Amino acid sequence: MFENLSERLGQTLKNISGKGRLTEDNIKDTLREVRMALLEADVALPVVREFIANVKERAVGVEVSKNLNPGQVFIKIVQSELEAVMGSANETLNLAAQPPAVVLMAGLQGAGKTTSVGKLAKLLKDRQKKKVMVVSADVYRPAAIKQLETLANDVGVEFFPSSADQKPIDIVNGAIESAKKQFADVLLVDTAGRLHVDGEMMQEIQALHKAVNPVETLFVVDAMTGQDAANTAKAFNESLPLTGVILTKADGDARGGAALSVRHITGKPIKFIGMGEKIDALEPFHPDRIASRILGMGDVLSLIEEVERKVDKDKAQKLASKVQKGKGFDLQDFKEQLEQMRNMGGMMSMLDKLPGMGNMTDQIKDKANDKSFNQMEAIINSMTPAERERPDIIKGSRKRRIAAGSGTQIQDVNRLLKQFTQMQKMMKKMTGGGMGKMMKKMKGMMPPGGMGGPGGFFPKR
Repeated sequence: MFENLSERLGQTLKNISGKGRLTEDNIKDTLREVRMALLEADVALPVVREFIANVKERAVGVEVSKNLNPGQVFIKIVQSELEAVMGSANETLNLAAQPPAVVLMAGLQGAGKTTSVGKLAKLLKDRQKKKVMVVSADVYRPAAIKQLETLANDVGVEFFPSSADQKPIDIVNGAIESAKKQFADVLLVDTAGRLHVDGEMMQEIQALHKAVNPVETLFVVDAMTGQDAANTAKAFNESLPLTGVILTKADGDARGGAALSVRHITGKPIKFIGMGEKIDALEPFHPDRIASRILGMGDVLSLIEEVERKVDKDKAQKLASKVQKGKGFDLQDFKEQLEQMRNMGGMMSMLDKLPGMGNMTDQIKDKANDKSFNQMEAIINSMTPAERERPDIIKGSRKRRIAAGSGTQIQDVNRLLKQFTQMQKMMKKMTGGGMGKMMKKMKGMMPPGGMGGPGGFFPKR
């Protein structure tokens, strides 16, 4: 997400560095480029106009402090305005109600409502320790009811059964009673979608909303529909008292314009963002972190939170202890590291959150893709336990057998062994105070003033 916008802004913001002061003349071209970048990212025109006007008003005449160059000042202004457009801070669900807190999900067919119900149920259960029940009021699509039941079983939450011959209001009222008896904290309601906004659909969901009086009414919208996402959100907002938005399929949209338009057009916060097909690929929407990613500064906070949640701490501790005792890092350990990485959404998902990674060349991105990681795992799976423990015994005939068993070439096996050797050396450096030395080296590689300015955010290729 945002790849195109990040690249355009990165190139544009380089051009303003080296000036002693920001004036209307020297930022005119930059603002024009920023405007084009936003329009190409499918950001709605009214949003672009207001954004550019605000940046211009703040930037013109700003004196540059001794430690910052104009590029850094301008980036700071752009970042601040990006945050303002998207809502400045994450807004959580308001579940402070007499249990069960009813959350109604609305949206068009195909936007990912049912999947989002399952994802949100898992998030509330795992991160907020809530007892969750889900129910489908989509009487037009029996497959949606079955899909939600399957998702509920997968994530381990309660499912209230419903059928196509029932009325949506009766279904939800029955679910509320059941949720009370089972002491559920939250009831998530999946509603029927249509292929387009129509009067009949709106009347039905309005009646349902009035009958059940939910504490949260979330509009689920597909990020890949671009400006239409914001327009559809506006139509729903005029018919329903929305409390927030869930932006789905954001991982499939390189432009990201919907994220920058929805809040401005509806006045409602984006509360969650779907970043993949996996059941745990739903994240709270943090405008400051998204703005940081757009400007190529990464999203280290989200990466740290992901590591905290998804890395197997026992395995990590065992590996650390093993390496410290001088027992070495073997190919089985290497395989477990690859598995941990996959649990975190794969290599590209991680790199996307690191500062400056938006400027990686296609060649580097190609080498770091998840396909190559799957190939590495297949190669290690073709090895015997002895080979994994002592890679130095892997010679000619063993390499041929491993390549044949994993469906790869001998040069692929050689490449893996070379990469493993490099990682083994790195693990050795991390013992005996080596970690401190490595951190100092990394600090030395940072641009002056930390991650500041185009020189920091946008390294030269």
